[in-house]
Amino acid sequence: MDNWNQSDKMVVRNLDLFYGSFHALFSVSLSIPAQQATALIGPSGCGKSTFLKSLNRMNELDEGCRISGNILLDGKDIYHDIEADLLRKRVGMVFQRPNPFPMSIYDNIAFGPRTHGIRSNARLTLIVEQALQAAALWEELGSDLKKSALSLSGGQQQRLCIARALAVEPEVLLMDEPTSALDPISTAKVEELILRLKRQYTIVLVTHNMQQAFRVADQTAFFLQGRLVEAGETRRLFSQPKERLTWEYLHGAG
Repeated sequence: MDNWNQSDKMVVRNLDLFYGSFHALFSVSLSIPAQQATALIGPSGCGKSTFLKSLNRMNELDEGCRISGNILLDGKDIYHDIEADLLRKRVGMVFQRPNPFPMSIYDNIAFGPRTHGIRSNARLTLIVEQALQAAALWEELGSDLKKSALSLSGGQQQRLCIARALAVEPEVLLMDEPTSALDPISTAKVEELILRLKRQYTIVLVTHNMQQAFRVADQTAFFLQGRLVEAGETRRLFSQPKERLTWEYLHGAG
């Protein structure tokens, strides 16, 4: 696309998405700035998570999914110019509920790098340490990497899943309500982590928590009934939304 701005890590243009005959997303266009956090807000069922999954082609795994429009990553169309496996390495995903594998902390983190062909134990050990440090878990877990990941607290499990995503060196990190299953203390730790990570990674975050979007996101996009109503700088959108529907949602959401 000749109108791609290099300050944007990803650019979505005129995205329509269908599940069979159901029209889930309507002509969505959104630019996602590099090394910033973009929050996707809106009521349940409005298309936020569907849009998020389209950014690394996870929708392809859903039967009957059809997409039209363009999604660019560094100016390359993700559906035509980038293989799905490479795309999902570059654009990682953290899900709503922690989903650690039933194996050790070490093996959880090393799983992705091993899948991508890294066999050196020394290199894997370094990757594990760096990923845990990036996820602010090294001091808590670094002394017992053989411990089962399933024995960790919910908050630690979610940060472990973030570390697992970071271990394959993504450029973009997608987060689908990553704190909705966590207590307030664990939520605060994940939010602090997002604020640190966005200095190095591009983050796209789905959240129902308006205060969370305000705290961590540089840009916020409001979805309603499969349409992008408004997107812009977070503080501006929250204080002076341009669309009446945005104002009504923000004030009604509390």
